[in-house]
Amino acid sequence: MNTFVATVGSVRKRRIVLATCVAVATAMQGVPTRACFSIVVGKNASADGSVLVGHNEDDGAPQIVNHHKLPRQTYPAGARLSLQTGGSLEQAPQTWACMWSEMPGMAFSDSYLNEWGVTVCSDNCPSREDRPELIDGGIGWDLRRVVALRARTAREGVLLAGRLVERFGYADSGRTYIIADPNEGWFFCAINGKRWLAHRVPDDEVAMVANTYTVREVDLRDENNTLASKDIVQYATSRGWYNPASGTFDFARSYANPKAASHPNNIGRQWSGLQYVTSRPLKAGPDLPFSVKPRQKLGVADVMQILRHDKEGESGTMPADVPFLCALCSGATQTSFVAQLRTGLPRDLGLVYWVSLASPRTSFYVPFHFGVDGFPAGYKGISDRPTSEYYDRKVQAKFVPDHREAFWVFSNFRDKMDRKDLSAMERLRVEQRRVEQNAIEVQRPVEDAAGRVYETDKAAVGRLLENYSKGVYLSAMEAMAATLSEE
Repeated sequence: MNTFVATVGSVRKRRIVLATCVAVATAMQGVPTRACFSIVVGKNASADGSVLVGHNEDDGAPQIVNHHKLPRQTYPAGARLSLQTGGSLEQAPQTWACMWSEMPGMAFSDSYLNEWGVTVCSDNCPSREDRPELIDGGIGWDLRRVVALRARTAREGVLLAGRLVERFGYADSGRTYIIADPNEGWFFCAINGKRWLAHRVPDDEVAMVANTYTVREVDLRDENNTLASKDIVQYATSRGWYNPASGTFDFARSYANPKAASHPNNIGRQWSGLQYVTSRPLKAGPDLPFSVKPRQKLGVADVMQILRHDKEGESGTMPADVPFLCALCSGATQTSFVAQLRTGLPRDLGLVYWVSLASPRTSFYVPFHFGVDGFPAGYKGISDRPTSEYYDRKVQAKFVPDHREAFWVFSNFRDKMDRKDLSAMERLRVEQRRVEQNAIEVQRPVEDAAGRVYETDKAAVGRLLENYSKGVYLSAMEAMAATLSEE
């Protein structure tokens, strides 16, 4: 297993710098800076030949995250899908089974992994568009869901998303959607209104995004790697955002909100993530590359460690042109995942959704193969966004490792650990490595056993995979309790 070394900064330093990050973000009035973060590892850049997708979903409390396994559905001819923004769409004759990480009440925070391995998540990336064309209120929440329920490949998902944006108009300022499958990963950049551009992550490289568009110079004639709405260049030229005489079309420079593109929180987080993996040093600043070749191939544990990155403003590590470095995970991270998208195995075994509830800084990644019948009962709670009073009562209560309430247990534990000193965090790091390393070591024997009976006893396969997930889940609960009791 490849690993990258990361150290934990002092709790006091974390609080001081986090306060600075919040203060700067507050000063950015009119520029949303929710601190989500995403990673795509190309199949030739990963240790096992899979495409890896990592994502931290950051949203302000109060929140809850529910996990569902949706079955295939069929619909009669003429059926229509009502969109949340007011329009409607022809229903597909059949939709695919999906794993769904749901955040009730949030329009742009859900994530999906479908039965073909198509994975969809997103990062808020404000655009400079101020004249959007919208039909029937545009499309927002439904965009990722329609892609997940209907696409069999990432490219199919990108083209479908593009058609939806061109038909209805994108209802928010801007966003980068990660749309990946076991063969390739794409960054789909939606712009407020009817324009979009998507770029493929090279198979031997790693790409990351932190709340501003990262797709830079592109060749629109190369449809193997870049897809876009037809007038993406002409429109930017007409608005004065791009001058053809200046050189090759740069998407981010043309369409990103300038304040978001230059925000040190966004620059610092992308630079920090890329620094973990790059084979050559990167100069921090607004001209970071879309993707880099890693110095060594990445495994699931490496992506987890990047998503856990919590170093902030450490002396001696900061480039002069970045005034501070904000963490990739924070107290606002409500859920995190690593999607391991492999070929060469039945999809029930080759697709694994490693899920962390609450911030991965204090939490544990629990693996769920697509072949499980569903998530444990504790991974689904109330169906509405909780009130602040309810959230605070659950999170601030005495810690009880109740397997029936996954989100609240992990969130409660985060609350307790955020009040602890460095020694407590070091104990937790030991427990995280132990639980997750054991899960990774056991994964292959479990899959081998499931593979031997896959064609003859699917029920046994399901039970085996569910017991594997449940064992890691319960081990995480025990590790949290042990960490808090060692005082």
